[in-house]
Amino acid sequence: MSAMDQELVWLAWTGLHMTPWKLIGLTGAALFGARWLVQFVASRRARRPVIPRLFWYMSLAGSLMALSYFIFSSKQDAVGVVQNLLPAFTAAYSLYLDIRHRREQAATGADAPAHPVR
Repeated sequence: MSAMDQELVWLAWTGLHMTPWKLIGLTGAALFGARWLVQFVASRRARRPVIPRLFWYMSLAGSLMALSYFIFSSKQDAVGVVQNLLPAFTAAYSLYLDIRHRREQAATGADAPAHPVR
């Protein structure tokens, strides 16, 4: 058994069997879920639906962390791999499009949005 699959003794007081891989997976799931809070706050500030760049960073990081848990931990669950592979690709592509779009806007001197959200 690898060190990443061994129980973290310092978390034994919680009564939960927690390994480093499980912490990575749970952190990824938390990031992936919390991105909706970021989107909600950004949309509320802009008073219209917006998806800030932070949403895509959180999507990508959360998907990759959860994906690594399902691939590299002792879990090795194919359902978890498939469940996180497509969102990781989609988030990476959307982040690429957002960065490219903003660079093009800056290069053409297009006006900044009325409510910049990052």
